[in-house]
Amino acid sequence: MKSLVIIPTYNERDNITRMINAVQALHLSDLHVLVVDDGSPDGTGDLVEAMTRLYPDVFLLQRQAKLGLGTAYVAGFKYALAHGYDRILEMDADFSHDPQDLTRLLAGSEKYDVTVGSRYVNGVNVVNWPLSRLLLSMGASFYTRLITGLPLHDCTAGFVCYRRKVLETLNLDGIQSDGYSFQIEMKFKAWKKGFSLGEVPIIFIDRRMGESKMSKRIVHEAYWMVWKLKLQSILGKLN
Repeated sequence: MKSLVIIPTYNERDNITRMINAVQALHLSDLHVLVVDDGSPDGTGDLVEAMTRLYPDVFLLQRQAKLGLGTAYVAGFKYALAHGYDRILEMDADFSHDPQDLTRLLAGSEKYDVTVGSRYVNGVNVVNWPLSRLLLSMGASFYTRLITGLPLHDCTAGFVCYRRKVLETLNLDGIQSDGYSFQIEMKFKAWKKGFSLGEVPIIFIDRRMGESKMSKRIVHEAYWMVWKLKLQSILGKLN
């Protein structure tokens, strides 16, 4: 089966070349890379373009402006479906997700429709985060489970593998959110469609280079999105 790992970028020139090389070093012939770059002013897209000439299974989807994480992944999902990929993975560019764990997600996809690389399924496996950030992340997952019933320990995880049929079934144009809440919305809608969800443990290491994209707006959006999703589900209006 063909697999595609989607890596959204905005100002990740310090990380993206090393990340692509690390994925290539896995020597998985059926695993390709798509970088969705939001017009990074630091030249990230130019570096990726050079990598596409070095590796025939690395691709670049260049957008002209910073349009957000959610729309970047949706664009990547549509690319994957149009190009015949069977398993589609999400991954950060900053090495907070270990490329070695891609094999664990792919193995999990043999059993689950949606496989989540989970920071919290076996205790707390997060390195170098300040306590405030850790509590925010754990609290967000607990809050999401409490409101929506989503059966995951790590509801906001961004290291995920979807089987093709999940993305074919979901209305990608109906995705409403970004950031934290995008990850929640995708998992919740897949679960409500009857797809199986599972978690594999990973160790999450905070970025060493570049800047985090977390903001108060992203947190605020996630706070309200769980209620919106719950209400839409109750009313039968979850698209």
